[in-house]
Order: sequence, then C-alpha cells, then structure tokens
Amino acid sequence: MTIEEIMKVLPHRYPFLLVDGVEELEKGKHIKAFKNVSINEPYFQGHFPAYPIMPGVLILEGMAQAAGLMLMEPSSQDIPLFIGADEVRFRHEVRPGDRLYYEVEFVEERFSIITVKARALVGEKVCATAVLKLGIKRGG
Repeated sequence: MTIEEIMKVLPHRYPFLLVDGVEELEKGKHIKAFKNVSINEPYFQGHFPAYPIMPGVLILEGMAQAAGLMLMEPSSQDIPLFIGADEVRFRHEVRPGDRLYYEVEFVEERFSIITVKARALVGEKVCATAVLKLGIKRGG
C-alpha cells in the first residue's frame, strides 16, 4: 500500500499518521507495515535533543495504526480505536534514520473487542512487543 492508499483507510493525518507504507497485508489476518523515522519528526525536539529516541507510546500507536489498516476497508466510515495494551515491552531504541517495521497478527474478536499481537522491529532487532486491543467506532 502507498501512503495515498493508507490515507483512504486511516483517519490519521500528519503529524500523527505513523505508517508510511505496507509491504504485506492479508486483510483481517496479518500485516507488515513500516514508518521511515526522520529527524524532522516534531517529537525529536524534546525527546531528546542531544540523543533523539522515538517515544515508546508512539511506537505503540504505530502498531495500533497498522492493526487498523489490517482490519479496515478503504473509504469506510468506521474508525479503528486503540483501547488497550497488555504485555508491553520495549527492547531496543528507535532513532532517526531507522525504518521501523510493524508486524501485527490477528488473535481474536470477543464482545466487539479485537485482540492482536504486535511487534516493532528495526532490521532484525525487536524494538517493542505488545498485545493490543482495538474497537471499531461504526460510522454513518
């Protein structure tokens, strides 16, 4: 998927759209997406100027956005909502110049809550892992 196709699915926009492309997608089952991390990201002004590191909460948000892409159809009026995270672990820092990959796999849907397993990687290094919960706000 290109950025234009991503923007037809996700409601997020700059500076909060954290997915730049999709390399693999099997709707409702798994996705491999990525973000090109640039020094121009606004959060690097304060996190941390002398040693810029992508905030962990934004890595989690990026994984949740990738999950939304996996679950949603283009031009849908529905909005994927990130409602929880369990078993979160940060294992490696993400720095400017990195290509951050999000790998997300569907686990189950129960009582309208979707559970996915997610991990974020730079190269072969696992940067974060989590079990994420998503809900879908149904549109008009």
